[in-house]
Amino acid sequence: MASSSKHPTRNQPYENRSNLNDTNPLTAYLFRLMVIKRSNLCVSADVTTTNQLLELAEEVGDSIVLLKTHADIISDFAERTIRGLRDIAARKHFIVFEDRKFGDIGSTVQKQYVGGPLSIVRWAPIVNAHIFPGPAIITALKEAAEHALSGYNAAVSTEISADELEAHNYPHDSPIASASSSSSSDPHSANTGYPGAATSSSSASASTAAPARPTPNRVPSENVVDSDDGSEGAITAQHRKPSIISVSSSITTRYEHIAPPPSPGPKIPLRHQGESVSSAIERLGSPPLGRALLLLAQMSSEGNLLTGEYTQRCAQMARGHREFVMGFIAQESLNREPADNFITLTPGVSLVGKGDGLGQQYNGPDKVIKDAGSDVIIVGRGILIAEDRAEEAEKYRAAGWRAYEERVGSRKVGGRLRDGS
Repeated sequence: MASSSKHPTRNQPYENRSNLNDTNPLTAYLFRLMVIKRSNLCVSADVTTTNQLLELAEEVGDSIVLLKTHADIISDFAERTIRGLRDIAARKHFIVFEDRKFGDIGSTVQKQYVGGPLSIVRWAPIVNAHIFPGPAIITALKEAAEHALSGYNAAVSTEISADELEAHNYPHDSPIASASSSSSSDPHSANTGYPGAATSSSSASASTAAPARPTPNRVPSENVVDSDDGSEGAITAQHRKPSIISVSSSITTRYEHIAPPPSPGPKIPLRHQGESVSSAIERLGSPPLGRALLLLAQMSSEGNLLTGEYTQRCAQMARGHREFVMGFIAQESLNREPADNFITLTPGVSLVGKGDGLGQQYNGPDKVIKDAGSDVIIVGRGILIAEDRAEEAEKYRAAGWRAYEERVGSRKVGGRLRDGS
């Protein structure tokens, strides 16, 4: 791994990096969330059912800042999956990262991003992509995200009702029916928790009335015909009580815009001494509306081809799209130029293993965070196969955070705090 020790971000605390100019809004929020939760852990949810995914999220949610999903391997992926994941992410305070690895021409990736059975743009704030199709893949995904979030019909409801009929005018068992129906469509409902939304509505109604009707005290006997069993009770159509039928439809349009980069604001601690995580996150607020992209610059598998010039081209393309590209999937920090403040997520992290026999190579948190300058460790099987996944996630969280603190100088090697906190 090449060294990134000379770049300023190498020794800067996450909180300071969140306030740097031109930092992607979602990156800034993630850095601040990391400080509050004292975590730089992302768990890879390599599971195959909705129940398994939601159970894992519940178990590890308190220890992580990111949950990496593979929606295309969830055999029963549906609206229940999206709603459950959204609910847990909000309660446990983490961000969802869909490991889609887009890699096709622009028009195709746009369809994959916003459409199909997954509708990824709805529920995953972060996605990733290869750059081998060329730089157009970045602009295509960016345009698709902006279009999807700029405005949408949040709800369409139609109601049909008939006025209530006087019970004393007809037998109690008369076959008179009333109907109502409603439908709702919210194609981007995963975003409704974000601030900055304005709502407008319009409605239209139409009423049709039957001809004027007499108002008898009772239905004449000649208008009542015998039913099949010889009893009276069926009313002839021509003598049914006319009704006012009202059909109304309302369309509510919700306009949401990508939030601007957060301003540095006053220099106040993100988390006061003794303050709970939930209290500090309440002060932090909700994640900014918007979507962000990670570029696959390096891989952890043996013999992969994402090396050398390819990795350099990734960094160059990212610099041209800082407002959308938040960072990289890589084995080291790729911040090289003065304005670089990209976040780096590194997969293949394990406290014990060295490989899986299928090409995966593992490194420990110290090597990834301290030596290579990465920011977030991605852990999969090390946590998934543990007997107590919550406990194992907490071990990885502590190890990753300790490596970060030693890197930026808030700890001495050996673990004793320099500042006594």
